[in-house]
Amino acid sequence: MRISARADYAVRAALQLAASEDDEPVKAEAIADAQDIPHKFLEGILNDMRRGGLVQSRRGGNGGYRLARPADTISIADVIRVVDGPLVSVRGVRPPDLAYTGPAASLLPLWIALRANVRQILEGVSLADLAAAQLPAEVAALTDAPGAWTNP
Repeated sequence: MRISARADYAVRAALQLAASEDDEPVKAEAIADAQDIPHKFLEGILNDMRRGGLVQSRRGGNGGYRLARPADTISIADVIRVVDGPLVSVRGVRPPDLAYTGPAASLLPLWIALRANVRQILEGVSLADLAAAQLPAEVAALTDAPGAWTNP
């Protein structure tokens, strides 16, 4: 599975907003600087997040962006879906819409299982969890598995 730059930047921007202590709007430039994200690219991402109902924006000298709802109600899956669409697709098609024949027929349950596991992790972690550096125990346990931090 690949996480696009767009999804990575969106989650990082959302975390920057979640960590904002005073709930005042944060300027896109400040987010871009804090997270080393290209400003123009970030503006497009923030607009998608606004249209998706994850952030609110305010214009003017005291303007900027803030989360549209509490960080503990926004999952990492919510953020990724708003900027990239479905969490798991095969050739741009959602797994339930695929059809295979012959020996490849067993691929469909594999893709469905993959999607279920990705959903379980990304829907089970909120912005608040990450902003507090507190992964849910079942997710944190996955990082303890032998080989979790190495590439085969």
